[in-house]
Amino acid sequence: MATKYELEKRKYVLGGAAILIVVVYLVRLFSLQMLSEDFKRNADSNAFLRRIQFPARGAITDRNGKLLVYNQPAYDIMVVMTEQMGVDTLDLCASLGITRDWYERRMAEIKDRSRNPGYSRYTQQLFMSQLSSEEFSRFREKLFRFPGFYVQKRSIRQYQHAHLAHVLGDVGEVGPDDIKADEYYQPGDYIGKLGVERSYERQLRGVKGSEILLRDARGRIKGRYQEGRFDQAPVPGRNLTLSIDLDLQALGERLMQGKLGSIVAIEPKTGEVLCMVSSPTYDPRMMIGRQRGRSNIVLGQDPHKPLLNRAIMGQYPPGSTFKTGQALTFLQEGIITPSTPFSCSHGFHFRGLTVGCHGHGSPLPLVPAIATSCNGYFCWGLYHMFSNRRKYPRVQDAMTTWKDYMVSMGFGYPLGIDLPGEKRGMIPNAPYYDKAYKASWNALTVISIAIGQGEVNLTPLQIANLGATIANRGYYFVPHVVKEVEGESLDTLYTRPRRTLVDKENYDIVVQGMRAAVTGGTCRGANNSWYEVCGKTGTAQNPHGQDHSVFMGFAPMNDPQIAICVYVENGHYGATFGVPIGALMMEQYLRGSLSESSELRAQQFESTHLYKPFDYVADAE
Repeated sequence: MATKYELEKRKYVLGGAAILIVVVYLVRLFSLQMLSEDFKRNADSNAFLRRIQFPARGAITDRNGKLLVYNQPAYDIMVVMTEQMGVDTLDLCASLGITRDWYERRMAEIKDRSRNPGYSRYTQQLFMSQLSSEEFSRFREKLFRFPGFYVQKRSIRQYQHAHLAHVLGDVGEVGPDDIKADEYYQPGDYIGKLGVERSYERQLRGVKGSEILLRDARGRIKGRYQEGRFDQAPVPGRNLTLSIDLDLQALGERLMQGKLGSIVAIEPKTGEVLCMVSSPTYDPRMMIGRQRGRSNIVLGQDPHKPLLNRAIMGQYPPGSTFKTGQALTFLQEGIITPSTPFSCSHGFHFRGLTVGCHGHGSPLPLVPAIATSCNGYFCWGLYHMFSNRRKYPRVQDAMTTWKDYMVSMGFGYPLGIDLPGEKRGMIPNAPYYDKAYKASWNALTVISIAIGQGEVNLTPLQIANLGATIANRGYYFVPHVVKEVEGESLDTLYTRPRRTLVDKENYDIVVQGMRAAVTGGTCRGANNSWYEVCGKTGTAQNPHGQDHSVFMGFAPMNDPQIAICVYVENGHYGATFGVPIGALMMEQYLRGSLSESSELRAQQFESTHLYKPFDYVADAE
């Protein structure tokens, strides 16, 4: 027989259990009614239809106001799952020009919460995107037959010209990662994928609005709820003005037809990118609407990689253009003076090591060494720097000092351009060589870096920025392709000058050498009577085939308005392609057009192809 104590204990246990059940029940009711969106959506959807109003995406123009990107109307087909029961799917498929298999596959994708995290059967879900005006007109006539299906108007991008694909980028449907990263997006929304469409997505996209429509008991739209009192108008995206000169860009793409490589031009006084050519390229209009996926596949099959922006992603040996940076370092460190002579008997020869060079006068001081692009001179300069034990106790100390100069000139790390995907290039340091050679190395081991070979790699953007830095006599602005964002100030990242470790007077000496290269050295093809050009050629050794042709320069000498890099893969000598193409580009920008004789030269380069274009049709077959 239970004691009085046990009965009292049972009473409390039973009472506690009853209270716990009531609490759980109340919590569940609160969760369902107050926290769960499904019941709210279900209730609201019976009386209201909340329709998103998409903002117009910001337009994009070039530096002279020429329209590059604008919007055109498009239409999405939306579906509410709870309302589309009993729809004649065969008639729907015929009206939209789709197959029954596609319909069933799309419906399954919509219901798959792993692919469509925001799925609710009570709210509109994207069924089919980006119908053209013609497709929409045909479907609208039959829309009344398909309850639960709605049309949502939006805009898609239209590209005015066949140029600037890598700079402009494109717009595509958001993925799961985009939705997780930013609550602004819902399945079926669009986002910038590449180029400025990506890097300036927040400015371009605008702010969504909403429209609340009232429905009757049968789900038919009766009008706007309370005459639109609770509607929110969308806020259009902000317009962008690029620093790009469309005419210069168009000429660059002409000249690079049939060639692999890049052209980058910068305004030295501001860091504004005047043109950015990556070849091969493609027509940005290929990436519009539902054809975007197929175009991506086709372009991805091309072994020449037209989707790769070589201007910021290509990492190349800079060749002799790099000698200007070496001259600046040696002068600043006191390794040489402008009058220091070094001998060059067809190259650098020391302790059984030879670095070849073409024939020219010897011995020679710095300015003629830059003008003739003497390999021997800069090899001797690096040797004397790395072997100077009074100034640098160890070769590693000299290497670290050298690396610091290179980094200050914008090498070895991304410059920070306002485009996604910029690569850093390669500037070796002492730990790199310690690991590679087990700490047993010296100046002769790494002598090739003196002439822009060996482990040194730069992007064409970094080489062009070197030209801008020399033009400014010791500083540069971070290169950027956007000149102005409507209603915003430009980020201080792009308006603050970055100074190198080298004094202005040493830059003046290198400028003399680059001017001498144009008047009587390796860049004679860039000389003209209109303005003073300063330049430096490069013939970058390529272990996989023909050498690369490189040119880096700026003009006018004492009032620099353009700095440029031309990099033509397998183009042989710098004077073969780099110099003449660079000269034509500078003439176009500084004079506004090409002379008659220059236009004839441009046509010759346009028709000179160094590789066979990929045959998409043959590949598809």
